[in-house]
Amino acid sequence: MTVFQAPDFDDHQEVRFFNDLESGMRAIIAIHWQGASNISGGGVRMKPYLDEQAAVADVLRLSRAMSYKFALAGLPYGGGKTVIIGDPQQKTPELLNALGRAVESFGGRYMAGPDVGTTSEDMVHIGACTTHVRGRPGESGDTSPATGFGIYHAIRAAVRHKLGRDDLAGIKVAIQGCGAVGRALGHYLHDAGAELYVHDIDRQAMAAMVSDFGAVAVTGGEILSLEVEVSAPCALGAVLNDASIPTIVAPIICGGANNQLAKERHGESLADAGILYVPDYVANAGGAISATSEGPDFDRGEAFATVARIYDTCIKIFERADQDGVSSSRAADRIASDIIGR
Repeated sequence: MTVFQAPDFDDHQEVRFFNDLESGMRAIIAIHWQGASNISGGGVRMKPYLDEQAAVADVLRLSRAMSYKFALAGLPYGGGKTVIIGDPQQKTPELLNALGRAVESFGGRYMAGPDVGTTSEDMVHIGACTTHVRGRPGESGDTSPATGFGIYHAIRAAVRHKLGRDDLAGIKVAIQGCGAVGRALGHYLHDAGAELYVHDIDRQAMAAMVSDFGAVAVTGGEILSLEVEVSAPCALGAVLNDASIPTIVAPIICGGANNQLAKERHGESLADAGILYVPDYVANAGGAISATSEGPDFDRGEAFATVARIYDTCIKIFERADQDGVSSSRAADRIASDIIGR
């Protein structure tokens, strides 16, 4: 199977494969669209993919989601993404340097940042070989607070549209994943008076949310099927699938994980079940929005004010879905496609 024949290929402008023999770095960088600025942006993900096809599928889906994310955020950038095939626990400075050289080969048309399996400290090593990197310590650094802030506002919008409420006091939210994004989301929800239920395979991270936010720890088998108002997937992708959707009773799904829908058709399945789904690339756009604001004049307050507009974007998507009689995921795709003219 070639890239052009891959199910997730969406007229991507460029897909490159890199293999550095000395460091063992194997990576794929995809540019879906470059935007008005002629710059595409997207994080660096590292994981031990089962095979090359899985890595290709991930980089194609994630780069397209970045295009849609920037378009709906009103930013003049296109979507790109990097996936490194390998165990993130085994990455080395040499491997990250090699990736930096790969990023540099785009001549500024692709801007990299941290994502699953990489950190802001890793961006320092990547940045040793390219200037086209964001998210280093002292810049915007950790984008998790901004990501969590955006998901929080997306949940506010969904609760208003689906439940007719303008506050989150007493609203039950099940957070799957207690990592940096899940914890940031939990912080904002806790301050708003929501009741939290959490699960993570990292027992220490889960215990911290129980201790700090009064959350209730539950098992992995029940986190998605709890009787709550909001289910928030903030860990792995593809959790919304043929097996899980029939078990979900929450009227709202809104979380930070990428590629939550195992297949595009699962967006329709959620709508058919009466569940309001906030497309992940809309809900989790806060980190990308914050990263694009980096520079010597970075203003955290101004960046977070822009992130808060995710609320208005969600309302627009819900209204378009109702108007067109389609799922929220399809409505969001249509709006984003209209914006980028594809």
